[in-house]
Amino acid sequence: MNKTALTIMIIGALNWLLVGLFRYDLVAAIFGGTAAPISRIVYVIVGIAGLYSISMLFTDYRREAR
Repeated sequence: MNKTALTIMIIGALNWLLVGLFRYDLVAAIFGGTAAPISRIVYVIVGIAGLYSISMLFTDYRREAR
């Protein structure tokens, strides 16, 4: 689950990079605008992945690796 959330967050981060550098929202371009229902669903999924990933900040992976 952690890798899935991280992958979704990376995709979201790359989209924000495009928005910041080129004013180009790839999600909106693919799914028909920022107000399109599918675009909003993608934004929500990225947001949920971000919220889930907060828990990774407080996990000690060195202990789990043993």
